[in-house]
Amino acid sequence: MSDHRDDRGDVVDRLLEDTSTWFVVGLGGDPSRDAYWVARDLQSHGKRIVPIHPRALPVHGEQGYATIAEAADAVGPPDVVDMFVRSDRVGPFVDQAVQAGARAVWMQFGVVDEAAARRAIDAGLDVVMDRCPSDEWARRGG
Repeated sequence: MSDHRDDRGDVVDRLLEDTSTWFVVGLGGDPSRDAYWVARDLQSHGKRIVPIHPRALPVHGEQGYATIAEAADAVGPPDVVDMFVRSDRVGPFVDQAVQAGARAVWMQFGVVDEAAARRAIDAGLDVVMDRCPSDEWARRGG
């Protein structure tokens, strides 16, 4: 079972290297939001991004979807569901990621929900909390 407290970075390394499809919860078309630029960085590292936002607008050339389930029905299960929502709102999205067959959930800087992380781990998903993939690539020189 994976552990979101893996200080060796094994989980982070695996997710950065061995995944292709990232659903980005909270990704809209607003360039003033961090999700916009992190999604662009994900693309620059060869990841397919799928915007998840109530308005379901296309972002960075990818069709948006209102829900994780809708996106999974359209494009298949995600490798990673990346969360750009407040900690008090992340739990239901983690549960939806589990239902959609995600391999992992990633909670961005400042997003921490221990109970939701435990549910995901118990369901067999990798979990990263309070980190950003862009920052992790920069740390690794990529």
